[in-house]
Amino acid sequence: MGRLTEKLKGMWARSMMQRALLVAPPVVLLLYAGFVTVGGRTTANYFTAKVEQGDISQVVQATGTINPVNTVPVGSVVSGNVVAINVDFNSRVKKGDILAEIDPVPFQNQLNQAQADYQNAVANVANLEAQIETSRANVGTMKANVAKAHAGTVDMETQLTRIKSLTEQGVFSAQQKDDAQANYDTAVASEHAAQAQEKQSEAQLAATIAQRDQSKAQLLMKKAAVASARLQLSYCTIRAPIDGTVINRTVNVGQPVAASLQAPNLFSIGQDLTHMLVYTNTDEADVGRIQVGAQATFRVDTFPRETFYGHVQQVRMNAATIQNVVTYNTTVEFDNPDVRLFPGMTAYVSIPVAWANNVVKIPNGALRFKPDMTDSERQKLYAKYGIASGGATAAGRMAAASAPAGGAAAGQAGGAGAAGRAESAAAPAGGAGGGGGQGKQGGGGAGRRPSGNGGNGGGAGGSGGSGGRGGRAGAAGANSQHEDSAIVWKLLPDKSLEPVQVGIGVTDFTFTAMTKGNLQPSDDLVIGQSVTKATTAKIANPVAGPAGPAAGTPRRF
Repeated sequence: MGRLTEKLKGMWARSMMQRALLVAPPVVLLLYAGFVTVGGRTTANYFTAKVEQGDISQVVQATGTINPVNTVPVGSVVSGNVVAINVDFNSRVKKGDILAEIDPVPFQNQLNQAQADYQNAVANVANLEAQIETSRANVGTMKANVAKAHAGTVDMETQLTRIKSLTEQGVFSAQQKDDAQANYDTAVASEHAAQAQEKQSEAQLAATIAQRDQSKAQLLMKKAAVASARLQLSYCTIRAPIDGTVINRTVNVGQPVAASLQAPNLFSIGQDLTHMLVYTNTDEADVGRIQVGAQATFRVDTFPRETFYGHVQQVRMNAATIQNVVTYNTTVEFDNPDVRLFPGMTAYVSIPVAWANNVVKIPNGALRFKPDMTDSERQKLYAKYGIASGGATAAGRMAAASAPAGGAAAGQAGGAGAAGRAESAAAPAGGAGGGGGQGKQGGGGAGRRPSGNGGNGGGAGGSGGSGGRGGRAGAAGANSQHEDSAIVWKLLPDKSLEPVQVGIGVTDFTFTAMTKGNLQPSDDLVIGQSVTKATTAKIANPVAGPAGPAAGTPRRF
């Protein structure tokens, strides 16, 4: 009986082992499958931003300097020591007010000498005028002498004729005839001498008149010398040329001023500090969009929480090249009634160039987001929500509309893989976009300047597409405000994603205006995502998308 019992126990033990061996493999396999499934499951956490309703304005930003409308440098055109200064910094002056005085003694002496020379010239002219009258009297006397001599000649000629006739009749002797002939010849000679004296008197009169004219010319020169000396003396008193405020003074009492080569600048006067200008340099990519008369706003460091308003007065055509960047001077005029803003302050100017009122505003982070999924998964979602495959391609064309002027423009490519190339387009200027992707994913670019005024960007497109070009081409696209499209991802209540195709327009680099689409204010759009550690390990070597960071890492905005 005991042996039977032991035999039965052994058989039972062997049957338990066999059943255990039969059940163990499926159980182990099931446990392994469950471990692999649970360990490899991915859970995504999405970061969202809400769609808003409101106004959007696209602006050109620039840095400028505040200046008076008209700044007049006041200098000295004479040399000498400064003997008086009547104004100081910030003094308000009227036109004609005395600012300073140069020592007038040397210039007063020059004026006195010039006046003495002038009086001497006046006396000389008067003397010559008297000589002319004397010469004219002499000429008259000589004319009378000539007439007297001519009368004597005529008388002598008559006597000679009579004597000759009587001599032939024997009344007068030959001696008497010879005496009469001699008297006649003497009278003729006397007449000739009187005529010569008359001509000499006339020549003397002409010479005196010429001397008088020369003295008159010298008199005018002496008069001009007096006026010049008086003008030089007046320059010793430096007066304000305009109404304004003294914003600079570079001279002190007793300081010598040398004006031999050029007039030294002693004062600077701002004409009207209640009405001033901001001088800014705008990039050539932006200057074509700025309109004269457009309202502009600016801030200054001394009042960081206040916004000041003005309008564009002029876009000057004189180009300046600064570090190989072509810029144009744009002036913004504004009122400064309390003179709170001083000349020379730095102003940070914003000039609106495009705007949209009461529109649905899409966060730019949503335009940059691309979910972590394969192209086939993305295509299935597109097909589920009625988005054509080509719609994804339009996402790459949003660069010009949503990027800052001069920011990087994403390349366009055909096929569904182009959906991610819009990422760098919405990034603010100066922020680097993602690197070029692999396969069908295009690359982004990087902005060139922090001010948003122009940039270079664009990466090479993947298969089926070509690289985009940024910079001024992007700015031109933004200026035209043509309607473009993009794909955004809406987060549903069940934490699933719904792709939504929207038309995009004006952007302020934080939000972009929706021109068409089915988004409503308060809708949640995904702007980033984070995944579990298992998924991160699964894609330890991810393909860098256009948004910049590797898939599976949190995005920064």
